[in-house]
Parts: sequence; structure tokens; C-alpha cells
Amino acid sequence: MHGLRRGDRRAAHLRRVNRPGPGGQLSESFYDAPDSLGRNAEPADVSQSTSPTKSDLPQPLAAVDFSDAECAAIRVALLGWYRLYRRELPWRDIQDPYLIWVSEIMLQQTQVATVVAYYQRWAQRFPTVEALATASLDEVLEQWAGLGYYRRARFLHESSKTVLEEMGGRLPRSAGQLRKLKGVGPYTAGAIASIAFGQPEPLVDGNVERVLARLRAVRGDAKSGAFQKLWWRLAARVLDPEEPGDFNQALMELGATVCTPQNPNCEDCPVRGVCHASRTESPTDFPSPAKRTRQRPVRVRSLVVARELRAQNDGALTREFLLLKRPLDGIWGGLWECPSVEVSARAADSKVFGALQDFLASAAGLMLEDPTQLQRIGEFVHHFSHIKMQVEADYWDASGQKNAVGAPAARLHDASARPYKWVPEDALDAVAMSAAMRKILALYRARD
Repeated sequence: MHGLRRGDRRAAHLRRVNRPGPGGQLSESFYDAPDSLGRNAEPADVSQSTSPTKSDLPQPLAAVDFSDAECAAIRVALLGWYRLYRRELPWRDIQDPYLIWVSEIMLQQTQVATVVAYYQRWAQRFPTVEALATASLDEVLEQWAGLGYYRRARFLHESSKTVLEEMGGRLPRSAGQLRKLKGVGPYTAGAIASIAFGQPEPLVDGNVERVLARLRAVRGDAKSGAFQKLWWRLAARVLDPEEPGDFNQALMELGATVCTPQNPNCEDCPVRGVCHASRTESPTDFPSPAKRTRQRPVRVRSLVVARELRAQNDGALTREFLLLKRPLDGIWGGLWECPSVEVSARAADSKVFGALQDFLASAAGLMLEDPTQLQRIGEFVHHFSHIKMQVEADYWDASGQKNAVGAPAARLHDASARPYKWVPEDALDAVAMSAAMRKILALYRARD
């Protein structure tokens, strides 16, 4: 179809894929829709070493299936559409299992449009498993900063060491062996095995769940154990054994660009002819809408602590900022942050100030003496999937503090003490910090 305009290519594709197949027929076909969310995090591990069978499922889910003719028709239509209309993304058409692994980890819980730039920078900084495995965790987190869900980066770093030291620097080819790596669940293992190695392994993410649910018009909690078993069985059933990597990517692409959560583009769907939901008044009823996670309110007081020092060589003044390293477990694990304390929603200002005093004294040996030393620089709300964080930010000029170099003696014997450092202002942008911390520093820079 070289030389045809996009509309002509689409019409030709429609004519080809809508021919009656053996025992089945597809009607109409697909196209172009806005970008959507990236893949979900790893689902519950219900796939086992093989896909669930009908006997594993409760009725009436056990009756949900595709016929052989439907499977054949879906494979032809979906692969044909994917070759013509897939998005051009930097991790496509590469053969490097390591970079495919990186892209799949980044795409969990993150929009595709966001991942592109991060992936490209990562591939330049850590182009091989060895480059990643030999880097420090701080270097890794600096590259990841802003993508969120930082445990993904820590697991990727840890698993790269396993690959280098125990697997000869090569990722295993089978999904079962891949799942021995930390942070690699059934979805990621299926993606790497099928895309990088051509193994006939299914995969299930949020996009695939939605497509399968609508193809069979299945209602219910898509994330429940019973439905997860169903998705894995259907994904294995419909998988193209000859081109599993492209088929899996096509299935996810369909969910991301056409079979979207809201306003699906059913008129241009390449598999509309076998889609039961498209024959209903409201295809978006399938699967049942997910229950919204209630966000727990949290109040945090953060303090930008700065000091001015005069250089010994030329006498010039330099400004440095106090940063502490967060524990590896929990939110923003392993990242650096301004001194911050969590306080109750109704805590009086005096109690909040006391909490800051205690924290600074124990963490860095600094003595905050009076509330008038603080300058309010702003407030904002930062959202997590399960937390609504109210952040209140102040600034303190600690230049008069004599104990601004090194840790107090008590800290030297406290294994639980958090590492801290003073960072020159011109080096702040290179430090691994969360988006919320960068917003606090932006408030500091914009202060009156």
C-alpha cells in the first residue's frame, strides 16, 4: 500500500479484514484515538505456570470463551491493524531484551507520553544491564525522579545485579525464569518473553482486561481473583502463537487508543464484528466501573533550610540546602527531601513548630529557636492513589547555626539515623527528589 493516503490505507485495510472468515465474520474496523494511560501495575499472580482452565473458574465465568473461528478472525484483524496504525514509540522494533524490560517497567502506572522522554534518557545513561547494575542507587533514582512509584526503579536496579552476577548478563527467555527477578510479575514476564524472545506467552494489563471484557460483554470486578483468572485464560486462548509479541502489543494498543475507558471508538475498531459490548447501548458498562479508592488525608509541614557560607579561596558567598534521605520503604523511598514532618490535621501551630524543632535537632543537630524565624512560602495538595497530602512549606535561613557541618555525636552511633547532606544551590536539580519536593523548591525560588 505504499503511496496510499492514510484514508485510502484504512479503507483497504477495512476491506481486507472484513471478509468473512471460516465460520465467522468481522465487520468494519478501526482508528486514531488520543493517547491513554500506560499499563497497570502487576496484577495479582493468578496465572501460575500455565493459564487457568475453565474448571478453575466459577460459573458463569467458565462459559465465557472464544470460538476457534473468532480467535482466527481476531488475530488477522488485530495484527493487520497494528502494522498499519500503531504508534511509533522508541521501544518498538528493538531486539534488546534489557531495554524492552526497562520500557515495560516504566509503563506500569505511567502515561505513555510521560514515559517516552524518561526511557530515552535512561537508555542513554544506562544502555546495558551492566551499566545499570554497576551504577549507584542514587544515580538510578536521579534518572527515575518524577516517574513515581520509585520501588520500580529499586527493583530494576537490584534485578539488574542478579542478571549480571547470576545469569551471565543475559535475561532468561522463559516467563517462568523471568519471574524469579524482583519486580517481575506475570505481566512483565509475559511481555518480555513474547516481545523480546517470541515466546507464546499471554499477558494481561488494564488495557487487555478492558478489551477482553468488552469482546465478551462481561460485567464484574475486573481486579477480583475470579476475573483475573478469566482474563489470563482468554488472553492465552486468543494469543497468536506465530506472532505473540506483536499480538500482545496490538491488544494493549487497542485498549490504549481505541477501546478506551470512556468514549471508545467502536466505529473504527478492527474487531467490532466479534465484540458483544459494541452491540449494547453502553459499551463502557463493561467491565463494571472500578470502585474509587478513598484517599487518606495527610498533613505534612516541610521546611526549606538554607545557609550561606563564604568560600575560603575567594571569599564568595555560596548558598547550600539541607536534604535528608528517605527510608527505602514507603513513599519516595531512597529519595532526598527537605526536612518534613507529618502532623495531625488539627494540630495547633505551636505543636507543629515543636515537631519541626525536635526533628531538626535529632536529624541534623540544628536548633530552631523561634517561630518568627520561619517564612511561609506556600501550600499545595499532592495526590497519590491512596493519599491526599496537604503540604505546607516554610523557609528558614540557618546561616547563624554553628553546627551546620557534620553529624552530632549521638547520630554517629544511631543505626536508624537518616543520612543528610548540604547541597549547593546549583546542584539541586541533579539530586533525586520527588515532584512534590521540587514543587517546594520552586515555591522557595518564587518567594517574595
